Amino acid sequence: VSVLVYGESGTGKELIARELHRLSGRADAPLVALNCAAVAESHAESELFGHEKGSFTGAASRKIGLVEMADGGTLFLDEIGDLAPPLQAKLLRVLETRRFRRVGGIKEFPTNFRLVSATNRPLQKLVDAEEFRADLFYRINSIVLDLPPLRARPCDIPLLVSHFLEEFRPGESDWWTVEAEAMALLESYCWPGNVRELRNAMENMVLLAGGVMLSVDDVPESIRAATGATGGESGAVSVAGGYDLAGRSLDEV
Repeated sequence: VSVLVYGESGTGKELIARELHRLSGRADAPLVALNCAAVAESHAESELFGHEKGSFTGAASRKIGLVEMADGGTLFLDEIGDLAPPLQAKLLRVLETRRFRRVGGIKEFPTNFRLVSATNRPLQKLVDAEEFRADLFYRINSIVLDLPPLRARPCDIPLLVSHFLEEFRPGESDWWTVEAEAMALLESYCWPGNVRELRNAMENMVLLAGGVMLSVDDVPESIRAATGATGGESGAVSVAGGYDLAGRSLDEV
């Protein structure tokens, strides 16, 4: 069945899609993904359905679309709420008939994929505002997964911190520890960028830390400022994502 994943940006919607694919009977077939918000409307149809040679200016050869590539596997459409209305109608037809036509072509091809969609927008409100097709909405939300933001699940933060230590310090992660005060600070932060922001913060911390013990001083300044925490005498002070090196010697830098 089709699955719709709701969640703020950075909560891990694509990871959920990939895990659904890995655990499904389609795991040996490909998972192909498209971010509907990141592709121009003029190119989105070709990306999804492919095109025939000469179908439009610049179409020098035949192109296989994601719907065709996903045959037997999973098609993941991220930010499906940004899909243009004409493409919504064409996607609905493919879901209903399990057949598609390349841009500029006349032949229909069968396809058998499992659709997983994701959005951070309230699709029901978009349907009410007639910005998203109601019939497509009902086709894609057979199962709805609501992925909570990181601020709603602070108990996950120690697990994620451990995971990111393994990612950024492979083979050495067992040597690294996070002081209780630093972990409490990470747990109290609101994380507007969710897990993606936490990953970025951990990468910053382990790359710039002076030792294997991560303290409050190693937490990025933006997070310390937002939580009202103050660091001790540490390295350079973070400024807008960079580091102020004024007055520091070359050896210190």
